[in-house]
Amino acid sequence: MNNLPQLFDNLDICLPNALFAVAATVASYALMHGALVLFRRRLAQLSAEHQHRTIAQVLAKTLAHTGVFAILATSILIGLSVLDLPEPWNTRLGHLWFFTLGIQIAAFLHRAVKIGARRYFLSHGRGAADDQVTVAHTVVIWLLQTTVWVVFVLAMLANLGINVTTFVASLGIGGVAIALAVQNILGDLFASMSIAVDKPFEVGDFITVNGFSGTVEHVGLKTTRVRALGGEQIIIANAELLRNTVYNYRRMSTRRIVFSLRASPATPRALAARVPDMLREIIGRHAKACFDRAHLKTLDQNWIEYEIVYTMLDADYNLYMDTQQAINLDAMQMFDELGISTAPRPRHVLLQEAPEARDLRETEQPAANEDTPDAPATRPRHLRH
Repeated sequence: MNNLPQLFDNLDICLPNALFAVAATVASYALMHGALVLFRRRLAQLSAEHQHRTIAQVLAKTLAHTGVFAILATSILIGLSVLDLPEPWNTRLGHLWFFTLGIQIAAFLHRAVKIGARRYFLSHGRGAADDQVTVAHTVVIWLLQTTVWVVFVLAMLANLGINVTTFVASLGIGGVAIALAVQNILGDLFASMSIAVDKPFEVGDFITVNGFSGTVEHVGLKTTRVRALGGEQIIIANAELLRNTVYNYRRMSTRRIVFSLRASPATPRALAARVPDMLREIIGRHAKACFDRAHLKTLDQNWIEYEIVYTMLDADYNLYMDTQQAINLDAMQMFDELGISTAPRPRHVLLQEAPEARDLRETEQPAANEDTPDAPATRPRHLRH
């Protein structure tokens, strides 16, 4: 206590200035503490509203760990800032300001990253495997939190006057080298995280990808295992899987069917015009089939072709095949009752022996036949097909 006046004299601080600094410290502490309490109450109100619930809850949980020590340290710095400090104390106070605020902001970001990532994975990772969600959650949080603290340390060193350019360049080169060494593993790992979060498919889904089809049995950290229709298990890397187009048939709600029926082009116009309406009636007999359209699409010398479109209200494949089979059988019966043939127009094929073959055959005849009258030329033969 006896050295305090001497310290004030060395720092060239007068008593009124010191008292003003103390008052500023107390006032700033009271204001910041009161503002923090009011802000937490407001966040609690916003957390009850659906529109701002997520952001408000993340901020509330982040600020909940703001301790009295952080507010007190900031208040003391505010009080010291109003003092007329000489060099180098003024510069040191600036460094202390940077360190205090920087570490508090880094702590806030550290907490916000953990809370935000956890909420994101809980809301988007439902239905995924627990090990996928856990690993994805841990890796993402670790990377983001490490980035926050690395940036803070580099900024702090730069504020102290240390040249961090070489250090940053070394980190960049080292990071690139490590990324190149483990790029395949990291690619599959991040692909697994993408599958866990985005859920393009889940265990039990029937998918078609890259030319094969099967049921998803397991989605791991590096590979996905699919049970093919033939019974074999197909193992494919997660990164390779996401590079291809994936067809997920389990998530089908309806199935659109397009098929064709052909008839003889000799069908009378009156009978051909009755077919679409009768097809509408045939498809309408099935409760899960919704008729769309039926038209005479093609007319040429070989056949007439009808295009029929309907929608299955149930995506079950076996039900679709049973329905299509019944429709085909009823269409065969309809054509038979109407007397419409499904055979194409008869075609006439002209077969004529080549002159070279005829000359060769004549030269190979036995000598005994040389005196026989010349046989008539081979006539063309008409085959009806």
